[in-house]
Amino acid sequence: MHTVALAVTDGMLHFELSLAFEVFGADLTHIVDPWYQFSVCGPSVVQVDRFHLEPDHGLDHLPNVDTVIVPGWADTDQDPPAELVDALRAAHEAGARVVSLCTGAFVLAAAGLLDGKRATTHWAHTRELAKRHPKVTVDPDVLYVDNGDVLTSAGKAAAMDLCLHLVRLDHGSANANKIARRLVAAPHRDGGQAQFITTPVPTPGNHPLTKLFPWALQRLDEPLTVEDLARQARMSSRHLGRHFKHVTGTTPLQWLHTQRIRHAQELLETTDNTIAAATGMGTATTLRRHFHRTVGVPPDTYRRTFRSHTHPGPNRGE
Repeated sequence: MHTVALAVTDGMLHFELSLAFEVFGADLTHIVDPWYQFSVCGPSVVQVDRFHLEPDHGLDHLPNVDTVIVPGWADTDQDPPAELVDALRAAHEAGARVVSLCTGAFVLAAAGLLDGKRATTHWAHTRELAKRHPKVTVDPDVLYVDNGDVLTSAGKAAAMDLCLHLVRLDHGSANANKIARRLVAAPHRDGGQAQFITTPVPTPGNHPLTKLFPWALQRLDEPLTVEDLARQARMSSRHLGRHFKHVTGTTPLQWLHTQRIRHAQELLETTDNTIAAATGMGTATTLRRHFHRTVGVPPDTYRRTFRSHTHPGPNRGE
């Protein structure tokens, strides 16, 4: 069972802390069994905003877990506690995957875990992070950065994106999508997506595209056009484009492309069938080109990587 610990001290932000608890600390064994073994580690009773939290273990327990998550750090002008910094170093040296949410990146930077690495944090604090820690390559224009053993996210909704990214890495896209649906969150947004999104996580029932999204997702194998989407939504193409920008932060065609790539990832992980036709890509050549450009590896490499941990079978290509 993969163990996850939330590293907390006074001065953490409650939103990111609660978010991590909701994803990793809830009993989701009805979806994935075994699920994570979750604990909170910190010194004595911790004050988080106006709440008090009693940790399960001290910070010295962090080297014993597989993944350590650091929530947002409230006062970025102040150095984080030395005992937290030392515990994170020890956990990383012991082989733990260390993750920061939002301004938790300042804590990882103080521990030296981001030196020589690319990282991000909430866009309003990226300049300060780069100024205080010049050895860190700060990218202000992404949702999260995955360096393998050290991961950082931008603020709020991007923290959820990174948590779901971890679930996808550990348990596959299909299960990550189930968790996202339970949380009414977007199944997966690429880490390289821009932070500046007006409404990053569409909520059912509160926008004109509520019924259009599931309709389109059921037809990813069809050659859908903007005109098809507009006709189904009963609005003009221009009006549709404005709504898409407001709700998703992107265009209808880019949204369709992203959903097809995500569907391809899920199929590559769970089936040995051909993928191109099922995702509306047409040919294997087209799938390979778009998949490699978006994900960073060819489809066959992705399939071998994710299938090797579960039930390897014959590789029949894309």
